[in-house]
Parts: sequence; C-alpha cells; structure tokens
Amino acid sequence: MSPSQSLSHKITVLIPCYNEEAGIASVIRSFPRVQLLHHGFELEILVIDNDSCDATAEIALREGAKVVHEPQRGKGNAIRLGFSHISLDTDYVVMLDGDATYRPDEILRLVELLHSRFATVAIGSRLGGRIQVGAMHGVNRIGNWIFSHLIRQLYHVNVTDVLTGYFAWRREAVDRLRPHLTSNGFAIEMEMVTKMARLGEEIYCVPISYYPRRGNSSLRPVQDGVRILWMLMRNLLWNPEGATRPTWQPRPVRGYASNDARPQANPVVMSARLPAGVES
Repeated sequence: MSPSQSLSHKITVLIPCYNEEAGIASVIRSFPRVQLLHHGFELEILVIDNDSCDATAEIALREGAKVVHEPQRGKGNAIRLGFSHISLDTDYVVMLDGDATYRPDEILRLVELLHSRFATVAIGSRLGGRIQVGAMHGVNRIGNWIFSHLIRQLYHVNVTDVLTGYFAWRREAVDRLRPHLTSNGFAIEMEMVTKMARLGEEIYCVPISYYPRRGNSSLRPVQDGVRILWMLMRNLLWNPEGATRPTWQPRPVRGYASNDARPQANPVVMSARLPAGVES
C-alpha cells in the first residue's frame, strides 16, 4: 500500500487475559502503530479481563486499551465475549494472548493475507516459525504436531499449528463463525479451526515467533488435551446447515480481465502471495 493512502481500514485486536499483569503492558505497547498508519490501518485494542485477581485490567486501561469483563473463567468464554464487542466499523479482527509470548509487531504478516484477499483467515504458526528456547515444552510441541497433523488429514486444511493463540480474520469470517462457538476453555482454538474448515473459509498459516510467557500458565496439558481431542473428533460430524459460507473473490489485477492470463511479473501480485512479507 502507498504511504500516502488515507486511513480507511480498522483492525480490532482482542486480547483475552487471566492474571496477565506481568505481560499485558508490554503487549499493548509493542503494536507497530506507526507502521500500521503508514499502511492505512487504524488500531483498536480490546482486552477481555477473564475475572483476573491482579491488576491486568487497570494496567490495560492505563496503556490505552478498552477493557471488558467476563466473570465466567475460561478462554473460550473470554473470546466469545470479545467477538460480541467488535465495533461495527471493524474490517479485520486479530487475536493474541496477553502473556507476551507472541510478537504484536508481526501483526502485518497476518493482516496482509486478509487485505490482499489471499485468505479469509490467517493463523500464526509457531511450529512453522521461530520458537525461542524455553517457550514450548517438548510434550506440548509433540501434542501440537499430532493435533495439527490430524487436522490436515481429517479436515483437509493446511494448518501447521492448530493450538496457536495468534489469529486474524476478515470481519465477515468472524460473523460467520461466531454463532457456532460454544467452548468455554482452551478447546476454543480447536473449535474455531475445525468449524472454520467446515464453513469453507480460506485458511492459511504464516510463520511467527514464540517466546517464554511472563507469569504463570493456567493450561492443564492432560485435562485440556483430552478436551481438545474430543473437540477435534466431535466436529467431524458437525454440519453447518444453513450457515453463511464465504462468497468473496480474490481482488482482480488492474488492467486484466478475469479470463485473461495473469502477468508473469507483477510486484503487487507477488506481494499478495508472500505470507511472511508485509511490504512490496
């Protein structure tokens, strides 16, 4: 996009938080606001405080984020509430955790896929990216690899990190998905991916960085792993009858009719096909 392009697209970032006072300020401060403005994006940050016992909400407000409160604990509850508070003028929705494990300055890697109409959903892949020492235990890595392999085989979507916490959607993809979500806890990512696959969304992954978390984790590997596996198997039988499916088409290249051969070299098209890139 041109540096002189007027501000015309809004990104709403959802950050579900439970006792994330150690990392939330760093997360909010790390979004590349100047770079986003340069590319024509307005940013709104919405923190969903999931009944925290610490100063997460106060810190988020002090850092300029909007805060809503979900009294029923569980990541799924927080995410579903966040979806219900997305403003009407939002074009793209991004979600990441508030524990500083993900890099907010990599947001354009995901949004570029949506803005170029290459995808309706972009997923940040830790397994396909750079995992820092101590960020992911071996058991979690193996479990994630197995779940992701099953998703590719059973749901026929090319997802390399099904349990990531870094997602981006076109607004209409959120509107299609939201009515079908029921998960309360950590199975929410698996529910989102499996149901998005059944809804026919164009889902692609981009490599991201992953860092050791700040603060304590509430994830229970065995118990939550069983729930995640059950969600994967249960949704094999899920039929989105009556659901709205994607009807979008890729943005045509200027100067070429839809039935014409595509140009052999076009920097705009090449930019749209490079998931890891953010600038042409």
